[in-house]
Amino acid sequence: MDSAYQILLFVHGLSGLVALITFWIAASAKKGSPLHVRVGKTYMIAMLGIIGTAVPMAVIIGMRGNSGVATFLAYLVVITASSMWLGRRAIRSKRDQTAMRDGVYPAVAALNLIASVVVFAIGWKTSEVLLMGFSVIGLLTGGQMLIRRTRPLAMTRWWMKEHIAAMVGCGVATHIAFLSIGINRVIDMLGLHAPDGFDLVAWMAPLAVATVAGLLLNRKYMPKQHAGAAVATRS
Repeated sequence: MDSAYQILLFVHGLSGLVALITFWIAASAKKGSPLHVRVGKTYMIAMLGIIGTAVPMAVIIGMRGNSGVATFLAYLVVITASSMWLGRRAIRSKRDQTAMRDGVYPAVAALNLIASVVVFAIGWKTSEVLLMGFSVIGLLTGGQMLIRRTRPLAMTRWWMKEHIAAMVGCGVATHIAFLSIGINRVIDMLGLHAPDGFDLVAWMAPLAVATVAGLLLNRKYMPKQHAGAAVATRS
């Protein structure tokens, strides 16, 4: 099992590196441009590699008795896969917002809410602040999905807003995982110790960057409210 786990770990790490690089290239490229589309597809493939290796890794880690890390990894799979799915679904359903929020949409929302509660409960029981704090992402994702199912976005480019939010959310999850788990593993391998407060920085820095990036991307690619209303009126 050790050799199999090492292979999974290598593929997981390599996929994570590719995802981190392509995320920023796609985020910087003009939305809808050939570069954005090509790099975006590479990013999605890398993310599938992360998720595909994270599931068996979580099982193995749990079998080894480290339930905290296993739970965190499994929860990352849920929220990251949800963001990937939402981002892709928004593009494919751009002409029909109702179709975007039908089918398995409410089930995915419920899964995020359930996973959030479970992770928070485990974090509370084990005094793992990271788990308790990270549970907020699933809560916000699932809650917002249910709200938008009953109150759809009233704008012409609603799908762009959904896509940007989903991809930024996906980036937050991968960056926090990288800083909270990946870098810590490297530090341990080097026999070093992370500085005090590093866990907080690993948590807050991606959220802060994502908030700013989301605001800038929405300002650049989303029409003003009155412009959207004018378009809707003419149509």
